[in-house]
Amino acid sequence: MKATWIWYPGDFEVWLGNKFNNRRTERGAMFPPFWKQDSHWPTVVFRSAYDLEHEEVIAVWTEGEFNFSLDGKLLSPLSAPESSFWYEESDFYEGYRIRIPAGCHRLAFKVWNQKTPPALYVEGATIKSCSDWEVTYEDKIWIDENGKAHGSGIFVPAASWNFNDPGNTPSQYSLRWREQKPVSQQEMPGGRLYDFGRETFGHLDFRKPSGSGIAYIYYGESREEALDRDHCETLDTVKISNGLVHQNPGSKAFRYVYIEMRGKADYLLAMYEEYAPFDPDKSGSFRCSDEELNRIWQVSARTLELTTQEFFMDGIKRDRWVWSGDAIQSYLMNFYLHFDTECVKRTIRQLRGKDPVTAHVNTIMDYSFYWIDSVFRYHSYTGDSKFVKEMYPRMVTLMDYILGRTDDEGMAVGKGDDWVFVDWTDFPMSRRGALCFEQMLLTRALLAMMVCAVRSRDSKGIQYYLQRAKELNEKVKATFWDNDQHAFVHAKEGETMNRQVTRFPNIMAILFGVADSQQKQDIAEYVLLNPDVPPITTPYMRFYELEAFCRLERYELVLHEIKEYWGGMLREGATSFWEKYDPSEEGAQHYAMYGRPYGKSLCHAWGASPLYLLGRYFLGVYPTKPGYEEYEVRPVLAGMEWMEGDVPTPFGKIHVSVTPHEVVVVSDGGSGKLFIDDKEVWIPSRQEVRLKR
Repeated sequence: MKATWIWYPGDFEVWLGNKFNNRRTERGAMFPPFWKQDSHWPTVVFRSAYDLEHEEVIAVWTEGEFNFSLDGKLLSPLSAPESSFWYEESDFYEGYRIRIPAGCHRLAFKVWNQKTPPALYVEGATIKSCSDWEVTYEDKIWIDENGKAHGSGIFVPAASWNFNDPGNTPSQYSLRWREQKPVSQQEMPGGRLYDFGRETFGHLDFRKPSGSGIAYIYYGESREEALDRDHCETLDTVKISNGLVHQNPGSKAFRYVYIEMRGKADYLLAMYEEYAPFDPDKSGSFRCSDEELNRIWQVSARTLELTTQEFFMDGIKRDRWVWSGDAIQSYLMNFYLHFDTECVKRTIRQLRGKDPVTAHVNTIMDYSFYWIDSVFRYHSYTGDSKFVKEMYPRMVTLMDYILGRTDDEGMAVGKGDDWVFVDWTDFPMSRRGALCFEQMLLTRALLAMMVCAVRSRDSKGIQYYLQRAKELNEKVKATFWDNDQHAFVHAKEGETMNRQVTRFPNIMAILFGVADSQQKQDIAEYVLLNPDVPPITTPYMRFYELEAFCRLERYELVLHEIKEYWGGMLREGATSFWEKYDPSEEGAQHYAMYGRPYGKSLCHAWGASPLYLLGRYFLGVYPTKPGYEEYEVRPVLAGMEWMEGDVPTPFGKIHVSVTPHEVVVVSDGGSGKLFIDDKEVWIPSRQEVRLKR
């Protein structure tokens, strides 16, 4: 076992999330998020017990001031014997060394740090800080890793991740950088326009500066935005004085940069792109006979990679925030691209924050439901029950908050400052009362609670959440299904039914199993294929709509929609996929949103959903037991001449190759079943299966 930095679970993510979410600017002004931001615990205690055969010297590093207790007795460099506790500094480390005698001992370090999360690194021959250590924030209640209370105080297993060197501290965490240069530059009256060839995220680098002047910088995801100084969303200024650059702009999203120089200064321009590293040998892939689909997959991958930073964020230009509804889609896409489980866990922890719960996640009611579902989804793909046990207490307190705000019929309703979102719509849609869509999500969240209660061995929770889910499911079907319209209607507003038909609840009825087989067919005919029902214009809900069509086995239609919608963005010149797309718009109309000419994000995480759709429903790979212990492969060509691809899993990759005449599947671990036509074939671990059609 190797030593690693440890801290109180969730505190690193809370601290890092505060830095992350407060980097947003609007025309140069700071723009922090409008929801509650928690802080890390400033004082924590780390402890562990060891039975040593021999005396051992441990090296100790902390982020923060600390004291040390051995077997309950406080030691210090002044009070301890000179040979047992001393400070050392060398070319390799700066920290304390403590001599621990042979025998059974309890070690405890109390660390205080107001600025960054208190963290500890201990390394000896056998004594090493790791996630087996326990930690408390002095709440005087101790719990073991199974969530059982004992003693007179609470300790939980310490958190650790990827900081395995004393010099690599958690507070120094940052992404990586790679140099990029503009593909072209154009001299214009008053300045220069630079084109970096595609959407990117990072900071500019002014090289070989000379003279003196001030550079006024206008960033644009589009050429039009960069050249519109009055309405450009993202600005910077950089001072060059006597050949020295005095200000370095922070990371921004752009493809184009227009720089107006006031004064007599010159420079060469490059940029450093900020990115989260991944291993291409362990990543997913997709190729097929349709070159447009290949391009859509590649641009989807680029979109998700750009929006995968310290956390999964929404868009790289405008919000640069972590949103629960956006994030759950990013998790699913990620499971078919890079399988970055650490970023998923960081994002889930950051979104939840700390107790007590005083508002919905991101203030949005539906986003609280998505957050609970996200823990279940994570477990389905990874099999990581330890993380479920860590999150389960916070799932319970969030669900308590949710259920405490339901109406007399147990339905979720928006109250006070709750934001009932659903989706951005171009048609009038009331958010008052009990929306059918929200009840669908709450039912799903209750079932997710039940499954996570099983993993956390909460027998009362299993029965309680299952019963609540069954009751709500029956109420939803009885209240909202309209036989005349063959659809679930929009809402119950007091004693009045709002019988507007929208796609949103009907999509979820298919995905969450609320609709029976006949209702599913009715929904397809009378809602999803009905041009009189207002269309969805964001990739956000198109994700779920196209997944619903996949569940209905309308695969040809799904491919057609992917090519029309995402292919339409490519034909408009997109190098990453957008927050919203309306094919009827033209030119600069595509960039407008929120009443601003360039308010739309042209690189938005929820735009990358073809990654999930093509991996999950066309390559057809999905875990049937948590962590791909068992899985299924149900490939569908849907008119493609051939396709092949890789799906990442906890044990490696599953490779699928399909032609009209043959299917080949081989995996790096696990075992599963291949379903093709009317055939079912077992897939042994690490053995190629080749099936003629």
